[in-house]
Amino acid sequence: MRRTSPVCQVDPGGMWAVTRYEDVLFVMKNPGLFSSEGFKVAWQPPWVGYNPFANSMLAMDPPAHTRLRGLIHRAFGAATVARLEPRLRAVATELTNRLVEEADFVEAFAHPLPAFAIGEILGLDHALHAKFKRWADDIVSITPELPSPEDAQRVKTTLAELTGYLMEVIAKRRRAPVDDTVSDLVRAELDGQRLTDAEIVEFLVTLLIGGLETTTHLLSNSLLFLADHPDMMERLHAEPGLISLFVEEMLRYDGPVQTLPRIATADVVLSGVTVPRGALVLPIMASANRDEARFKDPDRFDLHRGSQGGLHFGHGVHFCIGAALARMEARVALEAVMARFERVERVPHELRYNRTLTVRGPIALPLRFIPARRTGQQVS
Repeated sequence: MRRTSPVCQVDPGGMWAVTRYEDVLFVMKNPGLFSSEGFKVAWQPPWVGYNPFANSMLAMDPPAHTRLRGLIHRAFGAATVARLEPRLRAVATELTNRLVEEADFVEAFAHPLPAFAIGEILGLDHALHAKFKRWADDIVSITPELPSPEDAQRVKTTLAELTGYLMEVIAKRRRAPVDDTVSDLVRAELDGQRLTDAEIVEFLVTLLIGGLETTTHLLSNSLLFLADHPDMMERLHAEPGLISLFVEEMLRYDGPVQTLPRIATADVVLSGVTVPRGALVLPIMASANRDEARFKDPDRFDLHRGSQGGLHFGHGVHFCIGAALARMEARVALEAVMARFERVERVPHELRYNRTLTVRGPIALPLRFIPARRTGQQVS
């Protein structure tokens, strides 16, 4: 597509796919021409009804987006990430105990770790981690295409369950505030007015899904790569300081975020093709991050490539506010796995990936975990 049809219409519904790096960057840098209302079109089709995720700040443009984004800087700021890291490191070490011989890495590690992090930040009940995953999976599965009646009902039930749970949490914090993000939002004022319960729910759903689904897939994609490239795992064992570089290149090479839907607010020409006003536009970051015109030998995994220019966390006003948290989680997770295991191997299993417009990762990832020769010490 990059070479022959870099801007073209695709199914479902005739959305306009944009695949070249320069074009994707242009879309990201120009919210006036490409509105984030595209999220609402993608995630709140008529068959869904109200979806708090589709009405969050992800679906807003400046200045409304700018004001709301400022309210959650504390939740994902550097101080929060630094405070959370020791606790997350302890949880990651504990979770490696579940990786006995053969285990599903998604279920045993890649989901519980970010679920713990988001639960800690938001002050949510850790006993509901399994529900977090189901809620997130169902919501990101939404597309404009009408699903089966059973799938449609499941999604609607999930939206009602999640909204109801968060409304209960908000009501409790209004009665008795504590030191967490929900209480901060309850107390927050925007232009002299308090946030409504609906606005807070939209915030929380965004943080829950944005912080859970993407990191789960990043961890899973990383372990799958290491299973297929044992030489890379040997190298990281020998030089643990390279793990941060590994995370950066993995984000480019096989990152979890695939697209960020937008709406064209005017007729716009991209690579010689006129995208009409009102069109749903899909800038494909996964393609931009493999663009031969931007990255030399883009299909080669290169630890020393550097992350400059990668679009895996978006760009501009919608640059991912949780980027520092995601990087820390991935680094801590990989350090824990490296300390415990000499290598990981695939087991016979047909890999199935989730089916969404925006994120990508395996639904389950059965792997065989080979312990290090000296448990708890790194192999050199």
